[in-house]
Amino acid sequence: MRGLTWSTPPHFSTIEIVDASITGLEVDAIINAANSTLAGGGGVDNAIHRAAGPELKSACLAFPELRPGVRCEVGQVKVTPGFNLPARHVLHTVGPVWYGGSTGERDQLARCYRNALGEVARLQLTSVAFPAISTGAYGYPAHEAAKVAAQEAIVFAEGHPAAVRIVFSCFGVAMVKHLQHALEAKLRAG
Repeated sequence: MRGLTWSTPPHFSTIEIVDASITGLEVDAIINAANSTLAGGGGVDNAIHRAAGPELKSACLAFPELRPGVRCEVGQVKVTPGFNLPARHVLHTVGPVWYGGSTGERDQLARCYRNALGEVARLQLTSVAFPAISTGAYGYPAHEAAKVAAQEAIVFAEGHPAAVRIVFSCFGVAMVKHLQHALEAKLRAG
């Protein structure tokens, strides 16, 4: 599904939703919903590692451990090249595991998006693609995750001094609809 696009003033960044694999998107950077080891995992993480090639795992394992087995904390972002991907960069972030919503999951998820978009600004990128962070094995409810993603994308687009193309790459109509509803609600609310 293509064609769901919103423009946000003042610089007219665009926010798009596509039903496609993030690994094939031609953008400056893709976001990897990684685990804290950065050694690869399941879902999107696995797909990105497979498409990028073994150099990606080597680059990830080159980050120093913050503590045993942890190279990236929840909400942090680590940057690697894209290697065999169309994207020049992979921004790895670790989303929160859903424990019912009462242990700070919303703030942790918002930090993933905010810090990734901060790297987009720091690297002066003009396009970035996000998966639905934490909605797979980490169990974050898709409709709630979509609200966080929409909020952070719109705040960034409205406050960033240059136009950026923000793409949400989803698998399946359900997540597309969650994001569409969340973006429309946020834009209506102003």
